[in-house]
Amino acid sequence: MPPTAPTASAGRPKPSAPLVDLPEGRLRGALEGGLCVFRAVPYAAAPVGDQRWRPARPHPGWSGTRDATADGPSAPQMYLEGGDPVLGGHGEPPFDEDCLTLNVWTPALDDARRPVLVWIHGGGFVSGSGSLPGYSGETFARDGDLVFVSINYRLGPLGYLNPDGDEDGSNLWLRDQLAALHWVQDNIASFGGDPAAVTVAGQSGGAVSTAALAGHPQTRGLIRRVILQSPPFGLDLPDPGTYRERTAAYAESAGAKTPGELRALPWPALIGAAGGLFARTARWGYWPTPFLPVVDGVSLPHHPAQALLHGAATGIDVLIGWTREEAAFGFGLDEGYAAAPREQVTGRIAETFGPGKASEVYAAYEGARPGARPADVLMDLITDELFRVPAVRLAEARAAAGHPVWAYQFDFPTPAYEGRLGAAHCLELPFVFANFDRWSHAPFLAGLAPAVRDGLARTMHRAWISFIRTGDPNHPGMPQWQPYEAGTRTTMRFDSVVTALDDLAGPSRRLHDLRSRPLRAT
Repeated sequence: MPPTAPTASAGRPKPSAPLVDLPEGRLRGALEGGLCVFRAVPYAAAPVGDQRWRPARPHPGWSGTRDATADGPSAPQMYLEGGDPVLGGHGEPPFDEDCLTLNVWTPALDDARRPVLVWIHGGGFVSGSGSLPGYSGETFARDGDLVFVSINYRLGPLGYLNPDGDEDGSNLWLRDQLAALHWVQDNIASFGGDPAAVTVAGQSGGAVSTAALAGHPQTRGLIRRVILQSPPFGLDLPDPGTYRERTAAYAESAGAKTPGELRALPWPALIGAAGGLFARTARWGYWPTPFLPVVDGVSLPHHPAQALLHGAATGIDVLIGWTREEAAFGFGLDEGYAAAPREQVTGRIAETFGPGKASEVYAAYEGARPGARPADVLMDLITDELFRVPAVRLAEARAAAGHPVWAYQFDFPTPAYEGRLGAAHCLELPFVFANFDRWSHAPFLAGLAPAVRDGLARTMHRAWISFIRTGDPNHPGMPQWQPYEAGTRTTMRFDSVVTALDDLAGPSRRLHDLRSRPLRAT
């Protein structure tokens, strides 16, 4: 009898691991679901030892073949076992200062020159990682035939402080991101990507980073499009002189009298001291931001809200949006804020609008949300002044200059916690990535109806892909989305029913015009 034929699985050769040759050395990645994936790829040298609080430097390279099949350490950050009640955590061990790495997902290692999406995670400038499961690039790479890159960068005291007070130590978070973007420019063709078709996208603090990069002189010609999800452009960013006071307060919390003593501390002690700065800088009714970008005129020439209004950056395509109840993320589950009296909230409004207008503004917010408690008025105020109104002002300025953006508002509420979160900050993320299986740890997604949830995710995910590929988010599965023009102010509302509306944020825009004038583009 002839020998038994081998089964198909036994006879089929295993696909070989993908290999890429870079100037620094060879990388071995992994095949995951038909995609070539490379993890923990260094884009800069480790900022350790005497390189702590120094700008990112080129990586020296390696000999042999470097394994790129496992995630590397995330940037050092505060960590709570079990996570928070909204996201369920936004950063997992291991952590290490040797964290300047990125991950790449690509459909193939060929010369197809696919559009590239670079993702910058948010996290209030203190948390997050490019290797979090929710930021996996598999859906974008597979569904959009894109090359997806996610990055790590220095956070908290290691990325946003400058103990020496010199020019080289300012805004290290941004210098890291610049190094990563230049790495993409130099190397992404080896992963099947087109260095001339790069979109940078980010959410929250990552959207601030995205805007800062788009307007930076060192990125001229490197970025074609940006996606800004919930950028907190209303943040009052300090200059170096003002920020020195915060650095001194942090050093005191760390028990260090000199920059040299800070440098001598192990990174866990530096992260532990961050809690003291949170306590020192907290103000009632304000989003806590102990660490901030510094507008030094050199590494960060302008407030990122202005970065897309000047020079070559005006030619970059922009998609920008916010969620309807951004501030519920930080305040909606806080019982102390839930019990706030009207007088206390009115006092907080007075800090923004002045005492003479505070009662009028309170009444306007109360009238816009029937049955609103004082806490609801406060959260709508914070949402407006930190997120919605500054984003609208950017859209207004770009429209006036003939460079309109695509604007959206995410309105789909979560039923979690009896609906107290509404359409909170971060809630759009799993819809944009269309990867709810990667967010199973997140309490704020509990109770979402899968059919409605998945339909909205398909619409948003495809819109993001279309924008990345063409500069236009429209696709056959959604209503016509027009740019935000001065005459119409079209804004796409993402809810169980997706609708394009004119001047959706009009009431907020007009209310906040009482306190300041809009930006102007040049």
